[in-house]
Amino acid sequence: MPDEAAPRPQVPAADQTLRMLAFLARQRGPVAARTLADQLDIPRSSVYHLLAALEQHGFVVHLPGDRRWGLGAAAFELAGGYARQQPLARLGRARVAALADDAGESAHLAVMTGRDVLYIVEERAPRRPALVTDVGVRLPAHLTATGRAMLAALPREQVRALYPDASAFADRTGRGPRRPGELRAVLRDTRTRGYATEDGEVTLGLRSVGVAVRDHAGWPAAAIALTWPTDQPRDDDELAARAADAAAELERRLYGSRRPS
Repeated sequence: MPDEAAPRPQVPAADQTLRMLAFLARQRGPVAARTLADQLDIPRSSVYHLLAALEQHGFVVHLPGDRRWGLGAAAFELAGGYARQQPLARLGRARVAALADDAGESAHLAVMTGRDVLYIVEERAPRRPALVTDVGVRLPAHLTATGRAMLAALPREQVRALYPDASAFADRTGRGPRRPGELRAVLRDTRTRGYATEDGEVTLGLRSVGVAVRDHAGWPAAAIALTWPTDQPRDDDELAARAADAAAELERRLYGSRRPS
């Protein structure tokens, strides 16, 4: 129940909208409108009106078959904007540089923005080729190791909302998933393996492994990846373990002991 001693908001609709977005961000997956109404003590009619407005602007998506609501691509844009300007890039830079030194391969840190990943830190290893993953570059999330690591950490309903049909899939080298069922298989393998891979789907001749960086609620805030030439083979498990250590350290620095369950 709301605190009766707290001052009443001067713009109730704005207050309710922000509380709804904050509540959705803390959940493990989409929720029913009645859950928002009950948990936040907002009239159900108001919840539906606000959800309709948020859906129109892309901040939430409606899953009719499940009668549930989840965060939309515009919410990820806000998260990516915060990450670009605040502690994720600042704290991640030293960790990514250390990872590149330890592994001897190029390392990078990326965030989700809609169906793309946006690279916010890039550390090129000595005597390794230049990559397309420069700071500020966007690439299709479903083709990259960082994107797949983050997509695999999202609720399946959220992935379905981002990739509803074949028109949502971009292509770079002729490799990679081109329809929802193929992406589901890739993400299923990623969850089973514990890390994401890609091989020539961004740039022919280069291979990557990626691991998600999760926030205190278990949502993918970012992902760390290593990339190397396929003609100089490396062990995926070994490099993924190094990336996982870097991701865990970044989580500790960002969220302290509040590790996701």
